[in-house]
Amino acid sequence: MKTTRTETTEDALNKVAKITLIFWVLKIFATTLGEILGDYFSMTLNLGYIVGLALTLVFFLVVLFLQLRRKKYLAPIYWLTIVGTTTVGTEISDLMDRTLKTGYALGSAILFVLLLLVLFLWHRREGKIQVYPVTQRRVEAFYWLAILVSNSLGTAFGDYLSDDLELSYLTGAAITAGIIVVVVMLHYFTKLNEILLFWIAFIFTRPFGATFGDFLTKPIADGGLNFSRGLAALATAALMALLMFFSQRNIRKKFDAAH
Repeated sequence: MKTTRTETTEDALNKVAKITLIFWVLKIFATTLGEILGDYFSMTLNLGYIVGLALTLVFFLVVLFLQLRRKKYLAPIYWLTIVGTTTVGTEISDLMDRTLKTGYALGSAILFVLLLLVLFLWHRREGKIQVYPVTQRRVEAFYWLAILVSNSLGTAFGDYLSDDLELSYLTGAAITAGIIVVVVMLHYFTKLNEILLFWIAFIFTRPFGATFGDFLTKPIADGGLNFSRGLAALATAALMALLMFFSQRNIRKKFDAAH
């Protein structure tokens, strides 16, 4: 199918990534990287969850500032902001569940209610919830707040599966992957609201990626592969960079072809 001028202009002017297969693959890699980095600060460096949250929050605010100042989508800045939300989300979930002793189940419930509140306020303010394209700064503010809360919720739910239900990392990944497959099927074979399905998928790709990160770095006795967090983070970041390169090149080719 030939790409229209309107479609390529829309791709060039919006602030966020288009929802494609590459988007979801990058999202999973970003959550894997965020989980590894969050654990690196709080566990490997033994900084604790409060200090870890402070450091990751500074990183997130810096990349968010850069993202908000952009006038159009730039993959490295956008995905660094996603990584920032996953890293902060890891620390927020761990702080609630372990330091504040809310427990994984209650922590997940609190974050779920908070996400519903953000989405409600977003819809009430704008009259709709749109995740692509995003061109206005106030809409983008709701967008990133919802992503931050959903990543925190996904972290808490993933920890609930592995710690409270005592499932292995691969079993937890299989369960969340199964949920994602169901969402995909609902997208293609039903008329359920696409925004609802997007946020369900966004939430559950978080524990899927986080579980994979745990599988890479946790001790063999705990069901992991015992890779160093530094090596696992570098490998994940390299895969993300490679995917972003090919994604940006395809976008540029489509835009040039239309002009």
